[in-house]
Amino acid sequence: MDDHARRPTGRDRWAAFRGSPFLPAVVLVLILAAAAGLFAGSYTYAMANPAPRHVPIAVTGDQARAAPLVAALDRSLSTRLAVREYPSYAAALRAVQEQRRFAILDAGPSGARLDLAGAAGQSVARLLALAAPKAARSAGEPLAVRDVRPLQPTDPQGLAIFYISLASVIIGFVGAIQLSVHARALNAGERVAFIAAYAVLGGFTIAAVVDWLLGVLRLPFAESWGILSLTMFASGMVFTMFNTLVRRWAMIPTWGLMVLLGNPSSGGAVSWPLLPSGLGAVGRWLPPGAAVNAQHTAIYFRSHQHVVPFLVLAAWAGVSLAVFLAWRHRHPGGR
Repeated sequence: MDDHARRPTGRDRWAAFRGSPFLPAVVLVLILAAAAGLFAGSYTYAMANPAPRHVPIAVTGDQARAAPLVAALDRSLSTRLAVREYPSYAAALRAVQEQRRFAILDAGPSGARLDLAGAAGQSVARLLALAAPKAARSAGEPLAVRDVRPLQPTDPQGLAIFYISLASVIIGFVGAIQLSVHARALNAGERVAFIAAYAVLGGFTIAAVVDWLLGVLRLPFAESWGILSLTMFASGMVFTMFNTLVRRWAMIPTWGLMVLLGNPSSGGAVSWPLLPSGLGAVGRWLPPGAAVNAQHTAIYFRSHQHVVPFLVLAAWAGVSLAVFLAWRHRHPGGR
């Protein structure tokens, strides 16, 4: 029988399908469908119904008077507060400013006061403020509530930091994707230079729009600009690293690391004491969480800035850069 008249076998059809553009298209359909479910699931799991799991508070003053209030707050929150006693109110306030505690229960002879720090975590402060009246009635003790470190009035929910950090993360790796598509011929050093260039300009633009144009946040401009630029550069280099290692599938690990895992666990939308314990522990070691932490402290607790978030961002950028440079011959771009 003539070869042209022979009916194609299953193996022939599979070989033709593998060589056609339909195979990667089908794979992408399946990946995108799974990504949609994972995206929705990761954000709703972390943010839809935040519940207290480990809320650190400071206690000062009369410990005997404070004890029943702490127990009543525990019952109201259906959790167990992580309580630490401090010898003075000043020491407790310093712990709040360093973001090691989220509230101060100060028990004095004329009554008790719960000092919240909305800037340390608005979702935690709101939860404690709602639980305080019920706890006071249960303990039979008067309890006043005040916010000693409120958020800026133009950002009452404390979400602006999360949004600007999210913008820097997503634009960071989207920019690297666009360079790989539209400037494919860039050599290694040129590619890194252009990622750094759009990171510096992009960080400036985000800060300028949020502060100067919209007035949503009063920023320590130079520091916030630096944090945004470092975040954007780290995010762009993470994609570039994965593009070197897994080539055309680089978007999958980048999206998984930065968006599915990093953003919900960053503590920007929901403070880390209210996140599922695994997310709260992992989030601060990923670029989105480090960016939120650094930005948050720069804006509200500037004299108590921590070095760890900067080290985390620098480590992700440095490791990604080193992997890219070491295996740049594998990268699909270059001349």
